[in-house]
Amino acid sequence: MKKASDLFIECLEEEGVEYIFGVPGEENLDFLDSLSRSKKIKLILTRHEQGAGFMAATYGRHTGKTGVCLATLGPGATNFVTAAAYAQLGGMPMMMITGQKPIKKSKQGRFQILDVVAMMGPITKYTHQMASSDNIPSRVREAFRLAEEEKPGAVHIELPEDIADEHTESLPLKRSHSRRPTADVKSIREAVKALENAKSPVLVIGAGANRTMTSRMLLQFIEKTGIPFLTTQLGKGVIDERHPKFLGCAALSAGDFVHRAVEASDCIVNIGHDVIEKPPFFMKAGGPTVIHVSTKTAEVDPVYFPDIEVIGDIANAIWQMKEDIVPNGGWAFDHMLAYRQAEVDHTAPLAADARFPIFPPHLVQQVRDAMPDDGIICLDNGVYKIWFARGYTAYRPNTVLLDNALATMGAGLPSAMMSAMVYPDRKVMAICGDGGFMMNSQEMETAVRLGLNITVLILNDSSYGMIRWKQANMGFQDWGLTYGNPDFVKYAESYGAKGHRVESAAHLKELLAHTLSTPGVHLIDCPVDYSENDQILNVDIKKLSKEL
Repeated sequence: MKKASDLFIECLEEEGVEYIFGVPGEENLDFLDSLSRSKKIKLILTRHEQGAGFMAATYGRHTGKTGVCLATLGPGATNFVTAAAYAQLGGMPMMMITGQKPIKKSKQGRFQILDVVAMMGPITKYTHQMASSDNIPSRVREAFRLAEEEKPGAVHIELPEDIADEHTESLPLKRSHSRRPTADVKSIREAVKALENAKSPVLVIGAGANRTMTSRMLLQFIEKTGIPFLTTQLGKGVIDERHPKFLGCAALSAGDFVHRAVEASDCIVNIGHDVIEKPPFFMKAGGPTVIHVSTKTAEVDPVYFPDIEVIGDIANAIWQMKEDIVPNGGWAFDHMLAYRQAEVDHTAPLAADARFPIFPPHLVQQVRDAMPDDGIICLDNGVYKIWFARGYTAYRPNTVLLDNALATMGAGLPSAMMSAMVYPDRKVMAICGDGGFMMNSQEMETAVRLGLNITVLILNDSSYGMIRWKQANMGFQDWGLTYGNPDFVKYAESYGAKGHRVESAAHLKELLAHTLSTPGVHLIDCPVDYSENDQILNVDIKKLSKEL
């Protein structure tokens, strides 16, 4: 007979779990005691459950394996809700384990007791309360299977303390080996026929293509056919954006140069489309042919109802299409590529503007110049995300971690911490607004304690800048969105990190070089000039692209 909490840890070891992130409570103490004896799993104690959840989700995003996090009942479990939604919408495999009072007899009435399983239901793929220790192996295996199956997401298991203390003869289950099904040959033929008959086809690369590592096959397809491509925000980096057939990233909702390129197409191949992202194009009756290539059939809505669906493993589907297609000598792409050139020509002088406080397009260029090819930037949420999505050239998959799904504030720092743990030899930078940084800034202590090498770049405008931009765009008065900040340099130093403050554009360049080449946790307080956000993003770009 084996203690249930020991069995639970053995099941996690069997799944290949490396870390458990979290904040334990008294209802987790059996689990914690069992974890203390594990030789394979390391506990990462965080300062808030939300940070633990964001770290577990980012582990899933990088590795494709389920990240695991731990919290107690009640307030610990409720603090996981945002992280659960972040993982669920963002397609990141994550397991949450929460404690609970004894379920067979009450010790303290209803103190701290919530129906956590019901609460997690709408925002997870699977949620379950353990009512018998004998079922632990099958429930853990099922949770991991569902977390990792396309589309990946969040799962939750509640382990009550009386169940954790039971004894059982059950044994861990082995992981199953499975492959995604391949797309039907007839659907491939239909898609290829539509492409061969088109005049100006285009590829749109979305979140699913980033998750399932399709880079190699997609690059071969583009090289053979010469068909140009654009990305959604979550599709950035699948193909090196220095490629001559790159048309841009659909960062704005509409009216950008890249949208003009899509509008010029008569056949759109939508690869790894995910409905959680703002669509890079809207379908209408009589519009271009749309081919949906994904692991799942399309969720139809008023602006998305594809003509042809190719369902199966995305990389294999693209390979099949590449093998079958005969490039059409009559395809015309010059007009699409001209839109991209116009965007590059518009951005270049903005990126060269070395004013102080720092101008966003210049900041994006400085960060790109400072980061190596495999360097990872982890964006929190704010208006700078649009500048980086548009202007930061991604070279490799999962080197630009931005969240265009839940788009939550507070995830940038934990996401960078996890990136630095998964890839200790790569340069990692968290890019946060002052608002988003302060939502989980306490994790600076965790980063210092873990001895991580990260740079935290704070774009400081003493306001919720994204909402101010929208407020101006809607013609409302500037009101209700400004605040004061701590001295970020002293704040960093109080945690044992190194603090720096940008004094000029030239100084920013020096600081980025210094912090990326010096070990430890660095924070850079960077004043930013957002005064032209509305003019450039809402007026100039739309006017210039429309005139082309």
